[in-house]
Amino acid sequence: MSAKEVKDDRKYTKDHEWAKEQDGLIVVGITAFAVDQLGDITLVGLDVKEGDAVEEGKPFGTIESVKTLSDLFAPVSGTVKAINPALEAEPELINEDCWGKGWMISIAPNEPGDLMDSQAYRSLLEASDH
Repeated sequence: MSAKEVKDDRKYTKDHEWAKEQDGLIVVGITAFAVDQLGDITLVGLDVKEGDAVEEGKPFGTIESVKTLSDLFAPVSGTVKAINPALEAEPELINEDCWGKGWMISIAPNEPGDLMDSQAYRSLLEASDH
């Protein structure tokens, strides 16, 4: 997995979360760039449960790695419909497959949200390249 990998089938936030529309829900995870920056992920703390409301741009949990502790931000406002139960026991799934098995929550959105398409996200990554 390359830190520059960007999937065209989803939208993105400036905080390096991805949002993929699936059956009317928005599935949320973090990007390969975020995984690269974090390093080995040791803990995912989700502060929401099914049925909770989340607000676009507001934290819904934290992700901890050997390097740092970071907030996770909701890419859209809506209601949490599912939480990935595997992450509690296996947070390393995010390192192994951030685009698939490492998803975090799914949200029934109230509105589309202010998200970047894949090309805009690639531009953001290029601009942050030192």
